Parts: sequence; C-alpha cells; structure tokens
Amino acid sequence: MSHEEFAPRRDHDKDAQTPDTYPQESKRAVRTRMIHGVGRTRKWDYDHHVVPPMTSSATFRLDSAQRGAQGFVEFGHLSAEDEKHGPIYIYDRLDEPTRGMLEENLAVAEHAECAVCFASGMAAISAALGVLAPAGRHIVSHRTLYGCTYSLMTNWLPRFGIETSFINLIEPDAVLQHVRDDTRVVYFETPVNPDMQLIDIAAIRREVDVINRNRREDQRVWIVVDNTFASPYCQRPITLGADVVVESLTKAIGGFGTDLGGVVAGPKKLHDPLVLYRKDFGGSLSPKSAWPPLVYGLPSLGARMANYQKTAHHLARFLEGHPKVEYVRYPGLASFPQFELAKKQMTDEVGHFAPGSMIYFVLKQKSPNDNVGERLIDWIAANSYCITLAVSLGQIKTLIECPYTMTHAALPPDRKADDGLIPGGIRLSVGLEDWHDLIAELRTALESI
Repeated sequence: MSHEEFAPRRDHDKDAQTPDTYPQESKRAVRTRMIHGVGRTRKWDYDHHVVPPMTSSATFRLDSAQRGAQGFVEFGHLSAEDEKHGPIYIYDRLDEPTRGMLEENLAVAEHAECAVCFASGMAAISAALGVLAPAGRHIVSHRTLYGCTYSLMTNWLPRFGIETSFINLIEPDAVLQHVRDDTRVVYFETPVNPDMQLIDIAAIRREVDVINRNRREDQRVWIVVDNTFASPYCQRPITLGADVVVESLTKAIGGFGTDLGGVVAGPKKLHDPLVLYRKDFGGSLSPKSAWPPLVYGLPSLGARMANYQKTAHHLARFLEGHPKVEYVRYPGLASFPQFELAKKQMTDEVGHFAPGSMIYFVLKQKSPNDNVGERLIDWIAANSYCITLAVSLGQIKTLIECPYTMTHAALPPDRKADDGLIPGGIRLSVGLEDWHDLIAELRTALESI
C-alpha cells in the first residue's frame, strides 16, 4: 500500500460528483429529501451515507500550520472560491460535519439559502436578534410570545439598549404605526404560542416592504418568524415573505424529546455573522445532539406530522362538543376564527391543508378564581396513561400543560389578561397514540373535575 493511500484528502477530486451533478435531487419532494438529505455533501470525504456518521472529537487534526491558518481565515468569511473545497475543521465550537449536514438539510426543509444550528431554540432566537438588532436598536414584536422569548426581550436585551414594542400583529397595519427609525426587526410566532392565533406573513411582508422602500440596506427591517408550532412540514415562512425563520429542533423536527437544539434559517449573507456569533457566544449544537434530528427527526417528520394531524382533528372535534369546554382553537376546525388564513398559510409541500398538531382549549370556570386548568392537568398527571403532563411539543407522546402557570409564567398577570391567557387554558401537543385512547382519557379527566 503506497504512502499516498494514507495521505489526508485536502479537497474533493475535481471530477467527483457534487450537488450540481446530481440532477434528480432537486426534482424530489421535500418529504423525500428530508429522508435522504443533501445528496452530495462536502462535509465528509464520502458524501452519500445510509446513516450519517457522528463526530466525537472536540478538535480536529491539521496536517500543517498553513492549513490551520487557512481554516481560521475562512471560518465565518467564506468566499465563492473558498466554497469550492470542503470545510477545514479545526474545533467543534466553530464547525464540524454532523452539524453541517443537519444544517444543509434544514435549509432545504425551510426553503432557505442557509441554516445555522444552535444549542437550543432560545440560543437560536438570541442569535437571530443579536445579529439583526444591534445595540441601541428597536424590535416590534407580537404581544403574545413564548415566556422565555418575552423574558429575553424584557430582561436581557434592554441591557444592550434594545427596546421592544409589543403590539397586536393580527392587524398587519399596526406595523406602520409602531415602526421607528431605529427599528430593525419585526418578530412573531405563527401559530402563536399558546393560543394558536395566526399572523398573516404575506400581509406583514407588504407592510414591511413599504417601510424598507426608503431605507438603506443597513437600516432595513427584517421579518423573523418562529415556526416551531407549525414545523416546515406545515408552513414555510420564507416562501410566504419572512426573511428569517427560527425554530426549536427540540420540538417537532427532533420529534422524540431526546435532545435540545435550535436553528436560524435565512439568506446566505447571514451565514457568516451567525456562525461568528455562535463561535463567540458559545451556543454551538453538539454533534451528539445534531445526529438524532438528522437521522431520526427530519426523515420521520412528514410521516409523524401527517398522523399527528389526523388525531388532532379527532381530539379537537371531541373537545369542541364537550360541555365543560368553553372553546377550542385548532386551525383545522371550521370554527377556527382564522380558518381561511389557516387554509392559505398552513399547507404541506404539495398544497394540502396542514393545520398541525397543536390544540389550545379553554375550560369553563366555576368562579373567577377557579384554576380549573391546573385541576385538569393534575388529575391527568396522577391518573392518565397516554397523556403526559410535560412542557415541550411535537413529540411522539401526547403532552399537556397549563400555559398560565407554566410555559407563560414569565408574563405579568395584566399581560396575560390582555393576551387572553386565563387559568382555564390548556395546551395540548398531540402525539402518535391511538386517538380512541386519547379521547377516552380526556373524557374521563373532564368528568372528574
């Protein structure tokens, strides 16, 4: 065996297949591409795996000081010429191949030019806002948010002089009324956590285009959408007008509740600032946490979500007809207040209505101080077999929680009241259990309170 056979490969052979010479890939449905991944990746020397490998090294061997120097120069400053060869891996916190392959596939799923992964969903949100809203700038946000996002915007960003105005983005023209000269981001979730309200992404895009028309590029307003509740199976905000998508990998994309993670997806020009932010703030997704969504989560997302939705329809209709339930909010119900918007905005890749797996319902209170939501979930925690009292969502197990005292506890009481969050509100994340079993346990739980 010759010495050359042991030599490290610096670049791919010029005649090796690349994504540009793999024509069938771009013609396949995203559901298929989430299973098979980006067909020809430069993240590894061998580039089309049955099961992608997982790196387990914090640092990578370099064969010369010059190559190490080149790697540091290229990191976060890739030119078109640099992209012709594979990445030079130096240290896990900067870049590594398992996370890189996941990022390639997430970009495909979200219809983005690039994706950058982080150690959690909140790390991804922090990075997106940290890159797009410099110190002293202003953010416009929908008034109802996940509790930790609200805490970030009210407790931590103000320390950098970043102020947030919380407004009702259900009315798109509110943007023009609240945007200032120093505004750099319009931020919202849709569906909104937890009450399932929808924000019309295309309508927000039209309003922001009016604002950006007379601004320089460095003063533009960016639209950032948290797509966690829908997942890229049910909604792809970038195709509807968003600039950037943030998403928790822990939820529907991961699917099995084993690993934390987050992603920012958007235009290619944000890639370098995002990876430099990740390097310096240290919120890198580990290879061991990147591997499960790459191997199990994304490939099974289509099959899981299609079945989640079928069960969610059964549960939503059951709850809507129960005498102890005040109302149900599920985008798949004809009674959903924004049903027409849901049918337009929440669709799968081939245009089929995809209202997702999340249900919010409100129980009737016996008195103003009756915390009936807590009574229900406490009964379920003690007695239910297939409904689990736990936060998170998008998992194969059905999860239930009371947002008023749990996930949205960070919101002040007056904010909760203004946003319609009440003690009787319940958030239900539908899993893969048999729907007959879930309805039987919900029926028994409701009869017991």
